[in-house]
Amino acid sequence: MAEIASLLIGVLIALTVIAIRLKASKKPTGAKKIVLPPIFMSTGFLMFISPQTWISWPEAAGAFVAGVLLSWFLIKTSTFERRGSQIYLKRSRAFAFILIGLLVIRTVIKMILEQSINLPQTASIFFILAFGMILPWRIAMYAMYRRLLREQQAETRV
Repeated sequence: MAEIASLLIGVLIALTVIAIRLKASKKPTGAKKIVLPPIFMSTGFLMFISPQTWISWPEAAGAFVAGVLLSWFLIKTSTFERRGSQIYLKRSRAFAFILIGLLVIRTVIKMILEQSINLPQTASIFFILAFGMILPWRIAMYAMYRRLLREQQAETRV
């Protein structure tokens, strides 16, 4: 039962992210909208106060590296465009498919891991993996945003 609930929660989160991303492309973006999500997400590291969630350093590093590698897909589908004096996140048809693909990968890995580690430790691994995805993705987005902003400011000065 817990496995089914976990899968449904994962699907719900993926659909929510897709809906938020589609909605975000209708409004101009800013540095705060790009930088704040990983900062807010970092509070999840408080879960490690509980010994039940502790995992080894190699497991944590592996989860983080896997997240960084998977973030490549998110980075490649995240682009910005200027519309007048505003900067918008450009819609990508591939983004939804990538999120669904990542959900499938996550589900398969989760089913494998649940055989050898407990649920709180599985949650720890996937939290670190998710953080490993969002951090480089948002850093790359911020760099792209700043580059467009600098170009815009340079054009305004000329």
